[in-house]
Amino acid sequence: MGESLNASLPSRLVHGVRPDWTRTMVARRVAAGALVVLAAVAALRPDPSDRHTDVVVAARDLASGVELVAADLRIESRSATAIPDGSETDVDRLVGTTLAGPARRGEVLTDVRVLSSRLAEAAVGPDARVVPVHLADTALLDLVRPGDVVDVLAVSGAVASAGGAAVAAERPRVVATNAVVVLVSPRTKDAGRDGVVLVALPVAKANEVAGASLAQAITLTFH
Repeated sequence: MGESLNASLPSRLVHGVRPDWTRTMVARRVAAGALVVLAAVAALRPDPSDRHTDVVVAARDLASGVELVAADLRIESRSATAIPDGSETDVDRLVGTTLAGPARRGEVLTDVRVLSSRLAEAAVGPDARVVPVHLADTALLDLVRPGDVVDVLAVSGAVASAGGAAVAAERPRVVATNAVVVLVSPRTKDAGRDGVVLVALPVAKANEVAGASLAQAITLTFH
């Protein structure tokens, strides 16, 4: 019996007795495999601390300047950590508002994605206003985009050329600088109306632009 307990390594291998170190290696491999499986299971399980919140998203691709209706919107549950600030949670509060820029299907709609005082504040800062500008050269409506930074110029005594564009009778005057375009409404040829550009400005400059647009031809220069 003493010989079997103290058998040499060749003798153990011949008689099918595995050395202690091989059993230890197998145990380590089994333990490592179990840890890998546990890690995979933990990764696939949802994080119990990851809360979800219902938010309003675009139900389809939407163009800039559209008036939102219920069919344009839907509620989706999103991870709270992925929801942007100002996200809307009530469809009814967005119905009837005007979309300030194009939105993709599934995009979360926030308070600065529709025309509101929050949009002007986000674009320019506190005490900001949004003012409509009717451009003398309506061809600019095809070029200007929400987010553009522009200067507003006014020309007194402008006359219309044969092509419809305004021709300056005197040197243009810069009414406001660093205006931020927040909306470009589409032109509606059937209704005989040209589009309008809405720009955000500090309140004093916004009022000055509004007054100038009543009696003067208005154009924009791009930054």
